[in-house]
Amino acid sequence: MRSPAFSFFAPTYFCFPTLAAAAPAPAHAPAALEVRDIWTPKMTYPAKGTVWESGKTCTVRWETKDAPVNITGADSGFILLRSGDEEVPVVVAHNITLRDGHVQVTAPQVVTGDDYSLVLFGDSGNWGPQFTIKGPISF
Repeated sequence: MRSPAFSFFAPTYFCFPTLAAAAPAPAHAPAALEVRDIWTPKMTYPAKGTVWESGKTCTVRWETKDAPVNITGADSGFILLRSGDEEVPVVVAHNITLRDGHVQVTAPQVVTGDDYSLVLFGDSGNWGPQFTIKGPISF
C-alpha cells in the first residue's frame, strides 16, 4: 500500500524533470562592447546661400579633421532632407562612410524652397545650414 505522502508528492516529483527541461539555459556573460566615440561632424556644404537644382548632381561635405578613432556607425551613415523644422522622409544618401567627408548626391525633386537643410546621421544627427532647392514646382 502506498503512503498518502507519496500519492501527494508523486505528481510534483514527476513534473520536475519536465520543468527542468523547459527552464532556460543559464545566461552567459555578456560580450565585451567595443569602445565607440560620439562624433558630430560639422557640415560645411551646402552652406547658407547655396542653391541646388532638382535632378542635378551635388556634393555634400562635412569636416573630418576631429574624427575619433572609433566611430559608431562609421560605415553606415545616411543623409536626410529637412524642410524648416520638419525632417522630410527623403533619404538623400545612405551607406556613406563618415570618414570620407563628402558624398555626391542628386538634388531631390521637391517644391522650390529656401528652408532646406541636410541632416547627417552616423552615431548622432546633426544638420547643416538652410539652403535653397529649385524644384520642378514653385508656389
